[in-house]
Amino acid sequence: MNIIRDDHVPANSGWGAPIEKGQVLRLTAMTIIDFVCLNLHDLDERFDQARTKVHDGKIWITEGDRLVSKRDNVMMTIIRDDFAGTGFHDLQYGTCSGPRFARAAAEGRLNQYHHGDDIPVPDHGCWENLQDALCARWGVPKEFIPSPINIFQHVEIDTETGAISHSPVRPATPICVDLRAEMDLVVAASACPDLAAPEFGQPIRATIYQP
Repeated sequence: MNIIRDDHVPANSGWGAPIEKGQVLRLTAMTIIDFVCLNLHDLDERFDQARTKVHDGKIWITEGDRLVSKRDNVMMTIIRDDFAGTGFHDLQYGTCSGPRFARAAAEGRLNQYHHGDDIPVPDHGCWENLQDALCARWGVPKEFIPSPINIFQHVEIDTETGAISHSPVRPATPICVDLRAEMDLVVAASACPDLAAPEFGQPIRATIYQP
């Protein structure tokens, strides 16, 4: 394969880049990656959690499934999913953020992340990281950043009550997900602080290649 770019993304930071139709983005990590994409030529067309679930007919997506925009256009296709068999990627939660962590601490709910209440509270999270990746260079208003697909974030869902809870299920070693661009895109990812993970947040690797 022909590597276009290969970037190291430090823990709790953001990354963004353009990608051409037909190219593939490989995201490699053992932590949550909050991921979004936008039409390069019309940034108002953005990834949409709800339309993705409707088109794929499921709440957990994997190899062969598609990321879909609010306009019902296919933006990317998952062509490799090394997390399959270990867990599912989340399409329910939004992004974590500094205010979200502060509120959880004030309400005594940090224990929902599985490490108890005595854990460091980050001053920022994926919401801020995606702003760093998209707002300055691409001029995307922060309010227009879509809710992401949370790659490697396995959550527990009670189908009777609708309750959603964090899970510590993560890759034991760095593994990858490959997404093929079905249109020219701006792609952005956050290396989540991942408070529910066994070892908290880790760096990620973002590679764009031409098959």
